[in-house]
Amino acid sequence: MNANASTDGHAKTGKSSEGVIAPPAAWFQNGFHRFLDSYLKRHFHAIAFERTDMPAAISRNLNEPVIVYCNHPSWWDPLLAHYVNRKLFAPRQLYAPIDAAALKKYQVFEKLGLFGVELHSSHGAAAFLKTTAELFRRSGTALWLTPEGRFTDVRDDQAELMPGLSHLCSRTDRGLVVPMSLEYAFWEERLPECLIRFGEAASLAEYANRSKAQWAEDLTARLRDNQAKLAELVIARSAEPFENLLHGKSGASGIYDWARRLKSWMSFHRFDAAHGDKFGSASDE
Repeated sequence: MNANASTDGHAKTGKSSEGVIAPPAAWFQNGFHRFLDSYLKRHFHAIAFERTDMPAAISRNLNEPVIVYCNHPSWWDPLLAHYVNRKLFAPRQLYAPIDAAALKKYQVFEKLGLFGVELHSSHGAAAFLKTTAELFRRSGTALWLTPEGRFTDVRDDQAELMPGLSHLCSRTDRGLVVPMSLEYAFWEERLPECLIRFGEAASLAEYANRSKAQWAEDLTARLRDNQAKLAELVIARSAEPFENLLHGKSGASGIYDWARRLKSWMSFHRFDAAHGDKFGSASDE
């Protein structure tokens, strides 16, 4: 997970050279999202977020940058970030840092707004701040981060966040920083549900005088509190609080669903592959 915006309210890091990251080509991203939509439908029963006015707030003022930071439970997270950004925050453009070594293996992500960062080095930290300063000058920037820096179980509330996020927030004086929590849960269907909750946003302008340490403490508390609230929703196993973004496949597939379909046909009933109706019936094609 644009044209250059007015330079009013720059990030405190100061100006960097133009074109640090070229905005992704619309034709390439559009093609990627067509593939992504069908790909996610094959692997998830639903992708849903708790109903909130946060997406509307994020999309309201495109001249203000947004930082979305989330926990990092799985390999799916970058793809989900791209999908959620497109569905909820359009026309904001997703940008996201990724380990420079990993980006060499998956160079296609450079065309989708991801940029390489050398982890655990002062040079890498300086380059990250320089790049984000440039991105925040562009209209409609959404910077996505997974500050845990590694795959972390959703129940692990002791994992420390890497310092880059708090450093960035302490040096930036405009925009919003928003915690987002992810869980991948199996309810009634063969495929998992991806469930999402947005936490309380913090205004970077309102807290412009906070230190890096204060930001680190506050950002961690916001994310962990949001994870705990999402966990309560997941345990309740009810779709009622959620708004569904994607209806994926239902049913067991294969010969078992073939037998169920035949039984429905013989009894003159419409076949429904779903085992439950938490997110409504989906196509079983």
